[in-house]
Amino acid sequence: MTQVRRFWPLLTGTHRYEKTLSTRARGHGVFIQAPILAYLIETTQGRILYDVGCDYSKINDPLLMQRFYENEAFPFGPPEMTEEQRLQNRLSRLGLQPEDVDVVFIGHLHFDHAGGLCDMQHADIHVHKKELSAAREQADDAYFQHDFSASYHWRIKNSEYDVAPGVRAIESPGHTAGHMSMLIELPHGAPVLLAGDAADLQENIDDEVAPGLCWHDREDMALDSIRKLKQIAAETGARLWPNHDYEFYRRCLPFPEFYR
Repeated sequence: MTQVRRFWPLLTGTHRYEKTLSTRARGHGVFIQAPILAYLIETTQGRILYDVGCDYSKINDPLLMQRFYENEAFPFGPPEMTEEQRLQNRLSRLGLQPEDVDVVFIGHLHFDHAGGLCDMQHADIHVHKKELSAAREQADDAYFQHDFSASYHWRIKNSEYDVAPGVRAIESPGHTAGHMSMLIELPHGAPVLLAGDAADLQENIDDEVAPGLCWHDREDMALDSIRKLKQIAAETGARLWPNHDYEFYRRCLPFPEFYR
């Protein structure tokens, strides 16, 4: 039986970029505004945060922004994050502090998913073994070594597992080496299956299009993960949520309302 009580999608910033970053070989010259999301799951035994967004200091500090974002790897510039969108302020709206989060589950360690780890040094940090290895080896430019080089309470995983009753970690590699999605069984209504960046847009799911960036160009692995997630959604009755689709996000319950 699920121990999930409530579930919130948290908008922690936005990033404007060419659509080809989300849909492989599609969208040249088309620019999209993508939400940068974290997801808070409250259970009877504690709180789980799936992803933590960007590091605010790298966006707010001109010298840090120049160092991390003003280079050839970021032709579309840095993300945007308002003061209101900072993760600490989203939690504060719910009457919480970062210390009230018990587990941080990182779907993958790219800058827009793991940058906020700097505010979560107290928590257990769950990540796939292959993901941490690829990030430390700088498998692509979207990994910022500074984001995960501190002394964290790493909980290294190498398979699928239950983070808590009703919260299941799902292996979905392809975009990155150790990408993980998450199946959340709500106490009422259909489950939610967070695709993470296995599927940025609804288009990735509907048309089975791989993300623009694939680990070692393993488009086949990325497509296998999309199909796997669709099969899990069909078998469980879950709604499969894309991760960077603004139109999809706008149809979600407005913050601070929650799913239960």
